[in-house]
Amino acid sequence: QVQLVESGGGLVQPGGSLRLSCAASGFSFSTYAMSWYRQAPGKERELVATITSAGGRTNYADSMKGRFTISRDNAKNTVYLQMNLLKLEDTAVYYCKAVGIRGIYWGQGTQVTVSS
Repeated sequence: QVQLVESGGGLVQPGGSLRLSCAASGFSFSTYAMSWYRQAPGKERELVATITSAGGRTNYADSMKGRFTISRDNAKNTVYLQMNLLKLEDTAVYYCKAVGIRGIYWGQGTQVTVSS
């Protein structure tokens, strides 16, 4: 069955870095656009970044530009989110999402907490 499994979250100090991974299985990963979303407590889920199926184009929310980088390895069926210069307001559950011809899939999320 389709699975998206995020990992790499944790506790980090302001200014620190984390690299999230999302391992996909059960569908044709290389044909799907992939995105990272996040949801902070009491807030709506918001788009963080998107990457096209072949990885040729990326798009970021304004508040993440220059700090976050989305990438993918289609040979490993994995999408990544490198997060640098983390801020307190980056604290959230981070989700990966796959969008393709056969549907939309979500992972279960990984918690990122930025705290001193």
